[in-house]
Amino acid sequence: MTVSEQQTNLPSYTKRQLALRNGQDRDEIWVAYQGRIYDVSRSRLWRRGNHYEHWAGQDLTAELDRDAPHTANVFDNFPVIGLLT
Repeated sequence: MTVSEQQTNLPSYTKRQLALRNGQDRDEIWVAYQGRIYDVSRSRLWRRGNHYEHWAGQDLTAELDRDAPHTANVFDNFPVIGLLT
């Protein structure tokens, strides 16, 4: 199965649903980037629901494209668990 085939089988979540996965309200720590939602719960850098000035439960596309010190490949380390609608 190709990556695009796998992504079409992923559930869709709204920004409101994503916001609940902020590491504060639930144990899940999710972030969105370029329409994909990543589970960053296992990262020690996201343990409290934030990573430097970035907060979980949000679409980080604009922030990361503007001033991240790393490339988007950083998300290769985390599972895509859904798509942002």
